[in-house]
Amino acid sequence: MKKKILVIDDDVSLRRVVEFTLEQAGYEVLSARTGSEGLELFQRHRPPLVITDVQMPGISGYEVLEKIKAADSDTLVMLITAFSSVENAVEAIKMGAYDYVTKPFSRDQLVLAVAKAFEYRGLRRENLQLKTALEDQGGFEIIGNSKVMGRLLQRVEKVAASQVSVLLSGESGTGKEVVARALHRGSERSGGPFIAVNCAAIPKDLIESELFGHIKGSFTGAIKDRQGKFSLANGGTLFLDEIGELPLELQPKLLRALQEHEFEPVGGLTESVDVRVIAATNRDLEVEMEAGRFREDLYYRLAVVPLVLPPLREREGDIPLLLDFFLRKHEASSTVVVDDEVVAQFKSYAWPGNVREMENVVEQMLILRLDDCLRLDDLPERISRRGAPANGVLNLPPEGYSLEDLEREAVTQALKRCNWNKTKAAEFLRIPRHTLLYRLEKYAIRQD
Repeated sequence: MKKKILVIDDDVSLRRVVEFTLEQAGYEVLSARTGSEGLELFQRHRPPLVITDVQMPGISGYEVLEKIKAADSDTLVMLITAFSSVENAVEAIKMGAYDYVTKPFSRDQLVLAVAKAFEYRGLRRENLQLKTALEDQGGFEIIGNSKVMGRLLQRVEKVAASQVSVLLSGESGTGKEVVARALHRGSERSGGPFIAVNCAAIPKDLIESELFGHIKGSFTGAIKDRQGKFSLANGGTLFLDEIGELPLELQPKLLRALQEHEFEPVGGLTESVDVRVIAATNRDLEVEMEAGRFREDLYYRLAVVPLVLPPLREREGDIPLLLDFFLRKHEASSTVVVDDEVVAQFKSYAWPGNVREMENVVEQMLILRLDDCLRLDDLPERISRRGAPANGVLNLPPEGYSLEDLEREAVTQALKRCNWNKTKAAEFLRIPRHTLLYRLEKYAIRQD
């Protein structure tokens, strides 16, 4: 894909020379005659580099610089200035301009300056990526060698290299953002930004501005232009967590952004964007669709590849690995050891909060421990509490019984009781419908 440059200059002959020179050098060039026309093109195409003359009728190059940097601080702005205005150009650099070139300049000078600008931008992105990787190190790894995690990792590896949208479903705390980051790291977009948005954490009346941005004065309190998450994620990945919380009236706008790769900021003009969307939910979106709370066309656009994350209670074999990982992550001393009884209790506990709950428990134990051995007494009461529930419904044989067989039998009986209506069976078992569908696939349960 050609690198895009916006050239703004009211001098027709100079603008055409610059445009021709840069196109010959392999760039895609957008051109504008005035500052206002240039800003309109910038809003629509978001080029990484803008070259603008300083002296223009109407909006000057300095005003163009100020508005572009306010809208997108990552965009590089290069000024074309007369030799007599160099001092002003230097001041403009303090305002955020990347560089300036003085008239007259040769074609080679222009091409070299542009090449250096893109090299600078690339180095800056590499530094940001390295910083992010260092911050994330140890915090966003997919840990597990169980069969169920092995199958998930195989699918993650296959789909990461594609450009399709992915819908991650599973209970809260199963690590959906961790998987989303793994999909980003394994894609061609890994050098671009990864922007995460929790749709449930944003007030309903602000979520449109948060996702798509707004223009100054478009509503009360909009005191300046603001980029939305789609713009910030341009060239990378946008992770929409808790997508089931997205208001119904905003879903058509998200659908258009996915289909057309363009959107309109609140009060602004249409912008093009190159973003891969990964969404996540702990709700059953099929139930939400039946209830009219989620659009069917949006669901199928998001769920080109659906991935279901298993709960921790189905990953008993991964618990020792996760325990060791969290001990290292929270910088536990190498002298810290874990009593075997603690590991056994971790394996027997249901972990309703999944991996997130387990990490919190490990961190709590490290803080409150009496010595360098983590024992049963260090466990929170809800986990150390032992014994069968008073109202138990099971009568297990003395020789033991497979937990998987028990679960398979419970799912089968619930389906038969509900005449194989999956939605009703999921309600009967008090689990999301997608969790039931996962069990059907896992145990190869079919209606006779």
